[in-house]
Amino acid sequence: MNSLVLVLNGREQQKVSYSTRWLEHAQSLIQSRKVSHVAVVLLGNEHCNNDWIGPYLKKNGGFVELLFVVYDSPWVNDKDVFQWPLGVATYRQFPMIRPNAQLITSNRPYLCNFLGTVYKNSSRETLMQVLKQSGLDKECITTAREKWLPQETADSLRRYQTALAQSELTLCPVGINTECYRIYEACSYGSVPVVEDVLTPGTCAAGPSSPLHLLKAAGAPFIFINDWKELPAILERERRMSQEQRVDRRRRLLEWYAGFRQQMKERFTEVIEETFFKSG
Repeated sequence: MNSLVLVLNGREQQKVSYSTRWLEHAQSLIQSRKVSHVAVVLLGNEHCNNDWIGPYLKKNGGFVELLFVVYDSPWVNDKDVFQWPLGVATYRQFPMIRPNAQLITSNRPYLCNFLGTVYKNSSRETLMQVLKQSGLDKECITTAREKWLPQETADSLRRYQTALAQSELTLCPVGINTECYRIYEACSYGSVPVVEDVLTPGTCAAGPSSPLHLLKAAGAPFIFINDWKELPAILERERRMSQEQRVDRRRRLLEWYAGFRQQMKERFTEVIEETFFKSG
């Protein structure tokens, strides 16, 4: 082979150590002229602390010509560093959902859902308080746990997917990063993400279009909020929507999500072709 694309995990130190071994192997292939081009798709650190891969980039004297990185990294310049969407949690066995008529037209019995970990002194506590105080917890599917679980059980995954399919909205509070798997999983089921649009601690890019720069630039049809105290008014508007309006919104969300994935695929292919094969 002449060209190599590595898909690496840089989320934590143990993963970085493993990924570094792959980069060193790729470097040996470059030095022995067995490979001419290398690109990396990186599941970046949630605080955007990705300095470990910096020396491997070609512009810094390394050999990696292209980097596609997850999360709002300040390195993104759309020349040699591109942002890549997080997507769904396949490592937790979240499946590929194919849109169908049932997803679009069904009567969904709940206004919203939130199934997840509620960390101490986080906005997730505020979210749960708002739902309870407003009596909205009866109109939404909520399951809170105190400790994060790295893997779903078959039962918890089924309950989560059922909640997405039966809710008009999916509440997406920030975790370590604003961008989370839940956003994309909600899109898969046509449940509109209500996204807490605040910048989390770390070195991720700040600015008028950040966080979630990639999704906003693609015109994501989400509901963005700055404080969960805005939620009662949002849910009041939901109650007044007709089934026809809800069905139309679901259709538009699913169409946008399919188009977004296709757009990312085409962009990836174009960038690889232009950089690796431009002389051909």
